[in-house]
Amino acid sequence: MSSRGLPRSIHGDVPPPGLLEAFGAYERALMDDDLPALEDAFVDDGRALRGDAAGLLVGREQISAFRGTRGGVPARTVRQTHVRQLDPDHVVLVSVNEPLQGGRGLVTQVWRRCADARWRIAVAQVAGPERAADPTIWRQLGFPLIAPTGSGDLDGESVAVKDLFAVAGLPVGAGNPAYLAEAGPEHRHASAVRMLLDAGAEVRGIARTDEFAYSITGNNAHHGTPPNPRAPGRLSGGSSSGPAAAVAAGQASIGLGTDTAGSIRVPASYQGLWGLRSTRGAVNTRGLLPLARSFDAIGWLARTPDVLARAARVSLSMPSKIVTSGEYVLCPDLLELVDPSVRGAFTERLGTIPKPREIQGPDLEETFAAFRTVQAAEAWRTHGTWIREHPDALGPDVAARFAWAATVTADEEHSAREVLAEIRARLDTELQDGVLLLPATPTPAPSNRSEPAALDAVRTATISLTCLAAITGRPALSAPLLEAEGLPVGLSLVGPRGTDLDLVERAVALGPPGGRP
Repeated sequence: MSSRGLPRSIHGDVPPPGLLEAFGAYERALMDDDLPALEDAFVDDGRALRGDAAGLLVGREQISAFRGTRGGVPARTVRQTHVRQLDPDHVVLVSVNEPLQGGRGLVTQVWRRCADARWRIAVAQVAGPERAADPTIWRQLGFPLIAPTGSGDLDGESVAVKDLFAVAGLPVGAGNPAYLAEAGPEHRHASAVRMLLDAGAEVRGIARTDEFAYSITGNNAHHGTPPNPRAPGRLSGGSSSGPAAAVAAGQASIGLGTDTAGSIRVPASYQGLWGLRSTRGAVNTRGLLPLARSFDAIGWLARTPDVLARAARVSLSMPSKIVTSGEYVLCPDLLELVDPSVRGAFTERLGTIPKPREIQGPDLEETFAAFRTVQAAEAWRTHGTWIREHPDALGPDVAARFAWAATVTADEEHSAREVLAEIRARLDTELQDGVLLLPATPTPAPSNRSEPAALDAVRTATISLTCLAAITGRPALSAPLLEAEGLPVGLSLVGPRGTDLDLVERAVALGPPGGRP
């Protein structure tokens, strides 16, 4: 058959009536991005499956949500289809397709004849042509992009570098095409990059970031949203979204990122990774484009605690301490921000931990407002001149954030700093030498189709949790030890300053082998 969407050659069993027509209609719907037709093509009993290299989707609702953010597939020709009839109502189709842009794909489907006599897909496994680089993850990629400059604890490891760090010979783009176009090549590596290279790691590439790191969703208006391999169809989390996605997808073993208000811990939580925000000031920031200097901290993402600890160990400039008291601390007020499914998973995990000491946290609304004000004032101080000169360069969300930042007065910033100083002193007194336990994020990764208002609410709740480490300058770890709604959520440990490596060891001891819930 040569009609659009139908295979040119058919092999195996004789297709039952209506099957090839249903297959052809599905192929046409894919290329036309006909979402209603694509949704109707799958069985609707909650058991439909669709899998590819990015992950597995279960149920028609998840599959439809994925389709709604993906866009249609490039035009392609189905060269051949092999038919295997399992029983009168179930048929396996294995089809070979050739996209017009090149390459070859393979799709395996189980079709079921439903009660209305229509054939629908029950199971689909998709293997598309290899992509040289996913542009939502990578700005620039090499094999390697930068070779190791030494040998040591990171021999054989590869690094995805957030597009805020200087890499010699390349510009810093900060997630914005206009900024990248004006940036000249850097003359030397950022200190955080150099330390990884000197320890034997290679730089695999420059990975995407939310614009100027002023977001936590992972979405970039210019480059799209990096995939979330652990939760397809859901946000990857930002602003270290590119390094996180590269690590979760197995394209790098270390993500080098920054964390101002959770930008390492949020993607780690959403994607089931180990993510560490270092003690502020413990890693040299030379060669890093800042957002808010009072809160910016360097950190790393990895699939295993061992790799994370080795990356941190070669990068930290201060001696590592241990938590001498060994005490865990819980702040029940913070759990008011957390969705019931996450609260349940967190409470269950607490059952395996010696009873923590409870403290009363600061006023959450006051804390968030003060943090947001100081962060905005510093972000505008860093980038405001460039943004005024490029009024149309930013995506709408980040543009709105900077527009508000421009309105913060000196008096408002001063008052907010006084509030934060009081909060910092109170938290230091309450926490002492203990380790604060809390969910890394209040929800699992939100859907890519979430409404802006819903994402704003998630952002406020998330930063209210994550800003405590930023305010105190303490190290904070997100360990993949919780699961809610079948999705990963991080268990966060916030420790005394200088206990970065000890937090990793403690999290390993709290969780099962392999670090998964």
